[in-house]
Amino acid sequence: MSLTIGYAAALEQFHPSEAIEYSVEAEKHGFSGVMAADHFQPWTPSQGESSFVWNVLSALGERTTGDIGPGVTAPTFRWHPAMVAQASATLGAMYPGRHWLGLGSGEALNEHIVADYWPEAPERINRMFEAIEIIRKLFTNSLNDKDTKHSGQFYKLESTRLWTMPDEAPPIYVATGGPVTAKRAGKHADGLITVGAPLEKIAGLFDRFATGAKDAGKDPDAMPKILQLHMSWAPTDEEALASAFDQWPNGGMKFPKADIRSPFDFAAMAKLVREEDFAGRMVISADPDEHRAEIQKYVDLGFDRIYLHNVGRDQREWAEVFGRDVLPQLSR
Repeated sequence: MSLTIGYAAALEQFHPSEAIEYSVEAEKHGFSGVMAADHFQPWTPSQGESSFVWNVLSALGERTTGDIGPGVTAPTFRWHPAMVAQASATLGAMYPGRHWLGLGSGEALNEHIVADYWPEAPERINRMFEAIEIIRKLFTNSLNDKDTKHSGQFYKLESTRLWTMPDEAPPIYVATGGPVTAKRAGKHADGLITVGAPLEKIAGLFDRFATGAKDAGKDPDAMPKILQLHMSWAPTDEEALASAFDQWPNGGMKFPKADIRSPFDFAAMAKLVREEDFAGRMVISADPDEHRAEIQKYVDLGFDRIYLHNVGRDQREWAEVFGRDVLPQLSR
């Protein structure tokens, strides 16, 4: 499987029109494909935006030529799985062969706005996999002109189908940072998504994912492994560090964040973040080669697609510098 380096459009930081322009600019400099997360709120108020991911992805389909995916959306609280399936199928029909569906179990920051109760992680994960079952059945049955009906532990679906479908169902990739979910993803999904972390932790995820895939009779080596990698580059180290503190302090928070409900709570916690808290979690440097070396580690580990997110506000200069000095140097 060939290596592709894509652009992570931060809808939490940029107006949707800006995010689209930056994605177009990134493609001009050699990036291939765009992922964008489904947020209802930004992580912190200083990030300042949170546009509707499906609208942005549609516009990206018109303005770019690579793959497009919500990386990720949660088909669990704000969305009934059937609505996520319809949105994904529509995007797949509009841009054949380019759209993939990234799914996660959700975070309170985005999902609690409509949920009466925010459950513990095991229930959130079980909800996600039941949602995947519904989405998969809708995709498969709709392609075969059949209806789907579902009555499960968390969701009900009356007999229906997706009337707009691409010729092939969009692949479903599951986002996870935990070994148990990784094994279930290998069994029930088409690929794995994760974020930058110590290499030994990710190697463990790959092993569990492969076990689940083999249990389901699939070849894990043929299944995409996708990484979203946060970084802070700027013309000087001082500017890169300032951007990390101002725009992405959550990168230095060494604790689970799925239960935090408000950007203002994140901002309060961000005051406790120190420079050393970013170590091992996010490269902060003006040296493109330092970033290249970090990306190459993940390439060597076996990722097929890596979507880069520079946390600073200057996306154009970053895309130009990395397109010239970093991307051409990366290799399998």
